Formats: sequence, structure tokens, C-alpha cells
Amino acid sequence: MASDHLDVRAERIAAGGGSIARHPDGRIMFVDGAIPGELVRVRIVQQRKDFAKAAVVEVLESSADRVVPPCRWRTVDPACGGCGWQHISIERQRDLKREVVADALRRVGRLPPDHVEESLTSGPPLPADRFRTTVRTVADRRGRLGFRAAQSHDLVTIDDCLVAHPGLAELIGVARVQGATDVTLRVGARTGERLAVWDGPGRPDGFPSDVALGERAILHERVGDRTLRVSARSFFQSSPEAAEALVAEVLSAAGAAVTDGPVVDAYGGVGLFAGAMPPDTPVTLLELSPSSIADARANLVDRPVRVVEGAVEEWSPVGASLVIADPARRGLGEAAAGVLAATGCATFVLVSCDAAAGARDVRTLVAEGFRHRRSVVLDPFPHTSHVEVVSLLTR
Repeated sequence: MASDHLDVRAERIAAGGGSIARHPDGRIMFVDGAIPGELVRVRIVQQRKDFAKAAVVEVLESSADRVVPPCRWRTVDPACGGCGWQHISIERQRDLKREVVADALRRVGRLPPDHVEESLTSGPPLPADRFRTTVRTVADRRGRLGFRAAQSHDLVTIDDCLVAHPGLAELIGVARVQGATDVTLRVGARTGERLAVWDGPGRPDGFPSDVALGERAILHERVGDRTLRVSARSFFQSSPEAAEALVAEVLSAAGAAVTDGPVVDAYGGVGLFAGAMPPDTPVTLLELSPSSIADARANLVDRPVRVVEGAVEEWSPVGASLVIADPARRGLGEAAAGVLAATGCATFVLVSCDAAAGARDVRTLVAEGFRHRRSVVLDPFPHTSHVEVVSLLTR
């Protein structure tokens, strides 16, 4: 064994996607590439006073849940840095994500362990391959597209992607954007429409004629019985199936509150949740992104929806029976939670894309007088540690 290598036992999963082990000196060690229960040989990649980070060099005792990564770009050198959980079976991935959320609700949310065990469930399985309808790639000096290498800024140019929708995987192999770095590709899985947008003045080449190019490009996607406009710079879920699963969980959590009175849809994006409300329910949609605001107004023209541009923290609250909030990864924060609680709503449905931030928001809302009822873990990004959590709180 090399002098800079250690043999450690992975104990449990960490929120960032690695496993937690113990350094011989007692510090916590975050081990990338290990599955809980495995004995692994690791190389230290970062030292801190209170913790260390390490990467697996060799698996000495393998978990029954370890599989060969299904994407060849995870097995080359350098390996693609995306999809960091491909070495874990899909079934175990879903179990681990539930464990991460449960741990966050207990430790960060400060909810009683028995309550977490009873109130936390997992949503339906979502597609694991060829599902992503938006991918953010990087262009090299010749304009070729790829992804960052694992734990590096180096570029891995590829000609396919396991998780990208076929309409995007095709573009990765043939398209070029010289003079750009980040290039975003998007497809409407159920309409076939495609677009590409990049930073700077890049020179595109090799794109098929059907692909809309540039900042003003738009496409459409069908979710349930609605067709939504989505602009190049607007946020949208990873797939229409993921969007439908989220809508179903939000509606289930909201229950009769969708018809009890006005609804506030905070961080409402292009109108995914507002458009799922009953046709006569008045909705106030709060959004900061100009492109998402334009999309929402187009998508909700047939509904009694008032679109308000601006930060949630600066909004003057109006009365509502139901609040739906789907903030960015950092979560609501105390200021936004206080503003939304001031609507007087009896039902609050929180959509969180980060387990720790979501648990922190639950704790904040409990302090505002709400009671946590349940949370559902969804898996819109298989092969990664990312989750979506839909939480119901009432008062």
C-alpha cells in the first residue's frame, strides 16, 4: 500500500454524494466513489482541520449494489465528471437519496426521528437513461462539445451521453460552437423542437436546420394536457416525466386547498404549477427571471393568473389559502419564508432541490407556526446525488 493511501470503511452516505468514513486520526472523511459498507483503499485529495476528502483507488470489499458504470465515458481516462453515482445500482441510488433526505430532516430540520420515519416516502421511479431534455456542455478550442472531467476543469469531448435525450445526444457529437465555453442544449421531448444557446459571441456550426439558435430561441414541451413555452434561458425540469411527477405530488399535497381560495406560486418559473391549478382558481405567480416571466405570461394567458416580477423577499404579501414554493438550490431562507407565511395560508407546499436547504426551510416554516406533515422524495436526476423533495406543511 502506498504511503499516501489509507484503507477505510464507508459508513453512510453524505449529502454531497460521497460516503462518510473515519480518518485514522478521528476526522470525518468524505470518500468519492464508495458505497456505504464497502472497505476501500483511498487517496487523500484535500486536507482540512476538521475533515478530509478522498477518492477511491481500489475497492477491497465490494457492496452487492456496486455495478459497472453503464456509460463508457465514466470508464475512460480522464473520466467524465457527470453522473457520479453510475457505480451504484438504480435501486440503491433511490434508497440512498431517501437516507440523505431523512438525515437532513432530522439533523438540520430538527424533526423527531420517529416522525421522519413515518412521514417520509419515495415517489414513483423515473426514467434513468435518455431522459434529460436540457444539458449544459463545455466547448473546447475547436468548438467541440463535452463535459468537465471528474474533479477537474479538464474537458472530456464525447460523441454521446447516456442520460441525454436522443435529440440532444445527436447534437453533442456533431455540433460545434467556436469562441464559446458553456453551451446549453435543450429539446422538447414530446414536440421534437430543439434549441442551443451559449455564452459570448460563439460561432455555431454543424447544427441541423431545425435547431433554433441563440438567446431568443424558444421551444415547447407538453406536460400533461398543457403545452408550455420554454425559452433558452428559462429553467425547466429535467424531463416531462419529472415535471409530471412533481405536479402530481404538489397537487396531492395541496389537496382541497387548490380550490379554497387564492394561491401563491412562488418562484413560479414558466408556470408549471400555476397551469395545473383548477381553471378558475386565482393565482399570483412570483418570478425574478425575465425569460421565465415572458414564458409564464404566454403559458397562462387562459388562466386567472397575475404574474409579479421581482424577488420574493421584496413582495408585499396578499392573502392566500395555499402557497407553493419552488426556490433555487439555496432554498427559501428566513426572509422569503416570512413573507410567504404572511399570506396567512393554511397549506404550504415546499419543493426543494437540495436536501439540507429543504430541511432548513422546513425548520424555518415550523418556527413560523406551520407543522410538517409529510415529505416525498423524487429522483429526477438518476445516476447523480441530486433529489427533489415535496414537503407538506399546514397550520
